Amino acid sequence: MIKDFPHRPLANAFVTLEPLSEVHREPLRAACAADPDVWREFYSLSLLGEHFDRFWTERRIAERDSGAAHHFAVLREGRCVGITAFLKIDQANASLEIGLTYYAPEARGGPVNPSAKRLLMGEAFDAGFCRVQFHVDEINARSRAAVLKLGATFEGIQRWERIIWTGRRRSTAVYSVIAPEWPGVREALDQRLAAFGPEA
Repeated sequence: MIKDFPHRPLANAFVTLEPLSEVHREPLRAACAADPDVWREFYSLSLLGEHFDRFWTERRIAERDSGAAHHFAVLREGRCVGITAFLKIDQANASLEIGLTYYAPEARGGPVNPSAKRLLMGEAFDAGFCRVQFHVDEINARSRAAVLKLGATFEGIQRWERIIWTGRRRSTAVYSVIAPEWPGVREALDQRLAAFGPEA
């Protein structure tokens, strides 16, 4: 049974994940604008310009109010450097997706992503979810490698799974971590984060 699944701040030594609120709106807009090309290449939706405004005023609120998603601002040393989310929250089947993850270029390649994913997966499995999945554009080699480094298992490619905002037909690589695997995945992630040290 899924326990109460609160939409609350999560934090560790490297990042804080705060539920998206008005205070994050302009800092997140600036972080998303730091790499405009990546939205055109890999993302199903855009968080640039008018697309950002539409997400903020429509999709974010609709998904929050329906319980289908929880969006978080990713803060590093108190500054917003990106976004991540619980998506497709299916309490009946104890399954959810972690996605809509974007970091400004300065936050990539260090402890930010594994820290954020460690927090989110810990929250999900502690609440009683049995499956956490990740959906990544087939052509996004960097993100696919990052998901494997988290300890997720590659399940296959869903061909032409969606049409992204640019009109391209996207095939999606699917990865997952299931509850019996979580203790080992958690331990490996904790060891990886410890290696960054307190000054990372």
